[in-house]
Order: sequence, then C-alpha cells, then structure tokens
Amino acid sequence: MLNIDELTFDHRGLIPAIVIDSQTKKVLTLAYMSRESLEISMEKDMTCFFSRSRQELWLKGETSGNYQHIVSITADCDRDALVVEVVKDGPACHLGTDSCFNDLVYTGETAPAFSYEGLMALLQGRKDNPPPNSYTSYLFEKGTDKILKKIGEEATEVVIAAKDNDKENTVYELADLAYHAMVLMVQMGISLDDVTAELASRHVIDHKVKQEKMK
Repeated sequence: MLNIDELTFDHRGLIPAIVIDSQTKKVLTLAYMSRESLEISMEKDMTCFFSRSRQELWLKGETSGNYQHIVSITADCDRDALVVEVVKDGPACHLGTDSCFNDLVYTGETAPAFSYEGLMALLQGRKDNPPPNSYTSYLFEKGTDKILKKIGEEATEVVIAAKDNDKENTVYELADLAYHAMVLMVQMGISLDDVTAELASRHVIDHKVKQEKMK
C-alpha cells in the first residue's frame, strides 16, 4: 500500500481525484485534493477536497448532506492522479444531478453497452418528452393503474414459465417484469439508488443474522 509521500502533487500542491460510484462504477465528479484534504479524507473515510476557486478545504456533503463514504483510493501508474471509489448519500453535483458529467460532447458509432442507468435515463426521456408510437410513453400516458396491471400480468407470466421449468422463457419474462417495474419506478420518482440502498440495508441485516447463527 502506497504512502502519501509517494504521491506526486503538482506545483500548487494538488492532485486530481476522479470520484466514482463503487456500485455502478459511474464517474461522479473530478475534484482536487491537497495533502491535508487527502489526510482528512482517509481519517474520516469521507471525501474532502481543496477548492481551487475558494482556496480552502471542503468536506463533500458538509452543507448539502450528500456525503461520499470512501471505499478505496487508488493512484495511477505515475502516482499523480487518484481514483476514489465511494458510496454516496445523494447527488454528486451541486446542480442536484447524480453526476457532474451530463453534457454529451460526441457519440461514436459503437453501440453503448447496456446498463440499468442507461435504461432508466431512456425511460425518463420517454416520460418527459414522449415520442409518437412509443409503448413506454403510452404506459406513462395511461398512468399508474395501467403500469400496475402490466406488472401483475408479467409477474404471472414469470410464475407460469418457472413452474414449467422453462429457463429461457423465465429469463424472457423476468426481463419484461424488470422493465415494467422500472417504468413504475420512473412514474413514482424512485431511483436505482433508492432500491440499491434498501437492498444494501437488508444485506447488513442478513450478515448480522448469519453471524448470530454461527455463534
């Protein structure tokens, strides 16, 4: 494990820190750390940066409540840049968005890899700016009752496929169920982070129960 003395800070005494979500691996922000702010970050297990505009330390979340709890800090091969993996309590950007990186500059010809975050963004777009002949927009137009009806139907299809021990069809129906569940999430303003946090809390409880049983 590296010592802070082995890192290379620039002429201002700063080192760039790329902050990413430890669960989704999404880039959240690019900030700068001084030696002091890095030491504070490691001491508190929360990101602390150095503001170049204000020329002062700032603990992320101190005023907003959107703290970033550090999972790991890794230096690059030249030891002059850091990647900080975090579990965040809320939006990373001061504009209230999940990430500071939102403005698309260029799109190449390579098809983007699937991600749940990408699907959620697409669904939100279908809700905010409904294109013609879109099934997703149709669901949003009909409202919560229609979405719930579809979830009920898809859940039944999953049960039938699984009861027949048909793995391929069960996967197909589970995908349909997941899609409609995510439509409901967008409809109700529920984020992936909300569900992830709930699952994480259950993981902690399950871990504690397992430990008790081993005693």
